[in-house]
Amino acid sequence: MRASVAGCRMSVGALLNGLLVSVVAALLWKYSKLSEHAALLEEELHMTRQSQELSQARIDYHVALQALQEHGTRMVCTGKMHTDRICRFDYLCYCSEAEEFVFFHSNSSVMLPNLGSRRFQPALLDLSSVEDHNTQYFNFLELPAATLKFMPKPVFVPDVTLILNRFNPDNLMHVFHDDLLPAFYTMKQYSDLDDEARLVFMEGWGEGPHFDLYRLLSSKQPLLKEQLRNFGKLMCFTKSYVGLSKMTTWYQYGFVQPQGPKANMLVSGNEIRQFARALMEKMNITRVEEVEKDGGSAEDEKEKEKKDEYIVVFSRSTTRLILNEAELIMALAQEFQMRVVTVSLEEQSFPSIVQVISGATMLVSMHGAQLITSLFLPRGAAVVELYPFAVNPEQYTPYKTLASLPGMDLHYVSWRNTKEENTITHPDRPWEQGGIAHLEKEEQERILASKDVPRHLCCRNPEWLFRIYQDTLVDIPSFLEVLKEGMKTKPSLKKSKPASTVHPGRVREPQCQTSVQTTNEAKLTVSWQIPWNLKYLKVREVKYEVWIQEQGENTYMPYILPQQNYTFSENIKPFTTYLVWVRCIFNKNLLGPFADVLMCRT
Repeated sequence: MRASVAGCRMSVGALLNGLLVSVVAALLWKYSKLSEHAALLEEELHMTRQSQELSQARIDYHVALQALQEHGTRMVCTGKMHTDRICRFDYLCYCSEAEEFVFFHSNSSVMLPNLGSRRFQPALLDLSSVEDHNTQYFNFLELPAATLKFMPKPVFVPDVTLILNRFNPDNLMHVFHDDLLPAFYTMKQYSDLDDEARLVFMEGWGEGPHFDLYRLLSSKQPLLKEQLRNFGKLMCFTKSYVGLSKMTTWYQYGFVQPQGPKANMLVSGNEIRQFARALMEKMNITRVEEVEKDGGSAEDEKEKEKKDEYIVVFSRSTTRLILNEAELIMALAQEFQMRVVTVSLEEQSFPSIVQVISGATMLVSMHGAQLITSLFLPRGAAVVELYPFAVNPEQYTPYKTLASLPGMDLHYVSWRNTKEENTITHPDRPWEQGGIAHLEKEEQERILASKDVPRHLCCRNPEWLFRIYQDTLVDIPSFLEVLKEGMKTKPSLKKSKPASTVHPGRVREPQCQTSVQTTNEAKLTVSWQIPWNLKYLKVREVKYEVWIQEQGENTYMPYILPQQNYTFSENIKPFTTYLVWVRCIFNKNLLGPFADVLMCRT
């Protein structure tokens, strides 16, 4: 009996001990869970703070992390080829350790276009506006969203971002043509890429000398690739656009064929001038626009305009110098009876240079990146570009092409030094500044003997570099002669308004009537009504183009007509079916669309 009672007591004691251990274990487990939760909360708070360091925009870190884990990355692109593609991403991530973008897959991920391995032939898209350059390709690595639990906690970028490569941020021409203009109009393309969007530059360059110009595109400080390391090992952009529109570029640099205007330009001076105006507003520069004045005589107005006119000469201080710059300035002032102002990128702020150029009558400069500032010139101004000895102006035309864009309304003149004795070469400089001392003696002699740089590909042709970095003593008489001759063809914008670029619509109600005269003769009468938009326009010249094709034949007969109906009898056969197309043409070159084809049976 006693043994039984003792056993019972021991069982109760063991039970109590077991309960005590369970309670303590539960408390410890709960404590550890609470500690773990607190640690997670603390980590999330830290990550939120890091995200906040990137942006003033607030972000719920837990919600963002959950969205990434559950939904993964989502991508929808526009464009059929990598050369014209821009992609929008939700939760695209960047691993700074691997220096790779990461697409996290989940059951809710979207990837359009879903190219499979074609995404690597050669890339998903170009990060720069320079087409199909193998240093500018963009792609990403892929991982399941489940792997996020094994990776460093991501830092989220709450801003809408535009991710791109700057092509050459040290060169002003490249800054404008390849970066600023394309970025400006890419941001116009997507409404959420507004003034609050953030630009992210992934090419790996430092800020460069023109970084303030990039700051004009957004109120947010742009991010460089190197800075992304400071925010953690894994960064995720909650919403981003990757790539740049190429529609505003007008020049190709000679990577595949010698440099020259793009074959299929899609931009006009109108878009360039709108961009220039927007940048000037950001720089607090106001252009004095020409307005019609009611008071005062025509002579008074002419006198005032003459007083306000001036010429700008771009001065270079290190390479490609004009050795007799003072003499050139005096000659310009005397010839045109205008004051002449010099500007220099080395000595003046960029906004102050733009302020001067935006009111100039003429801009004179040696060939070089500084001539991109001609896009700030007023309508009707002249661009005068000087070329060193042996450099053919017809082969290097980025600024001539810009000035010639429809709607830029700039007059372009070029002068070339044809006297070898008026040039100073620098064979002992580094190769990138035209030095040739590193070349074989025979090659040096060939370059020195050459009188014209042959057409070449970009970018390290030693003969081109040697000649383009020469200093030039400008032959004043020949320069003035070329300039005066060139200015004879300068149109007067005051006498004639800028040409309209409005295209005609379709002709309306096209119809045909036929009649058979004899077994060998027939007539085909075609008539139509004017395009709908023509009744609201003042057009100098309106004509109509008619194409007539015998059914089954490959050739057609084109006709240009001034009237809205016409009877054709020549080459019209009886009992034959003809296909007829009609369209309207304004001012010789503004073509409208063809109306629906007519089928006319004689």
